[in-house]
Order: sequence, then C-alpha cells, then structure tokens
Amino acid sequence: MDIIYALEPRLSANEFHDVLVASTLGERRPVKDLARLERMLRDANVIITARHEGRLVGISRALSDFSFCCYLSDLAVDAAYQHRGIGKRLIAETHAQAGPETTLILVSAPAAEGYYPKIGMNQHMSCWTIARKK
Repeated sequence: MDIIYALEPRLSANEFHDVLVASTLGERRPVKDLARLERMLRDANVIITARHEGRLVGISRALSDFSFCCYLSDLAVDAAYQHRGIGKRLIAETHAQAGPETTLILVSAPAAEGYYPKIGMNQHMSCWTIARKK
C-alpha cells in the first residue's frame, strides 16, 4: 500500500475533522466546533499528513520552536489503517521537520499508552497540566 507523507500547512478543517473521527481521537477533541479545529490547524507549525490514494488517513499536528522542543499535540490514524507503521512514520516525519536539536514531547491518550514504548519512545514521569476551561 502506497502511503504519501507530506508537510501540509494548509490542511482543511473538514479533512482534519474526518480523520480525528475515523481514528477515535475525535472522542477527545472538539470535533463539533469546526472553527476551533481551523484555529488548531492554523496555529500549529508542523502538520504532517499521510494519504492513501488522495484520502487523508493520518495526521500529526505539532508545535515547535525548531531549536529545543516539539510538542506533538495530535497523532491520529484512521482505525482502518492502523497497525501498518503510519503512526510511527508520522512521528518520525514530525521530528525530522522540527529538527535534530528538538526533544519530541507527546501526551498519550489512555488507550495508546502501550503503543509508544513499542516504537522506541521513553516515558517521562514529570508531566504536569492545567486543564482547559472549555
């Protein structure tokens, strides 16, 4: 299966919505608020896509300073395309785009916690958050 990976800074909110829902990440994202999804895309500075025959089947959306850190905020792969290395490749492409001086940071969805060690990521026990208000 040929998957095409690309940097797509102008990805549409509709396509983003569809892959979030198809991946189940939509359960934890504001998929009913298309304007907010649009802002999420426009204010990210690394958006890597995975397409099969033109159809968006995966996305990595990240924020980076390209010098020290890169926060991978969304990693979504359509459930029908999972277990084919697409997520791992999206992570690698994101980190490559951010640069070798960056540390890639990701907060896992509970259901995906077992995935990241399998692809060589290390768990960091000192992550702290302040919950969003909406």
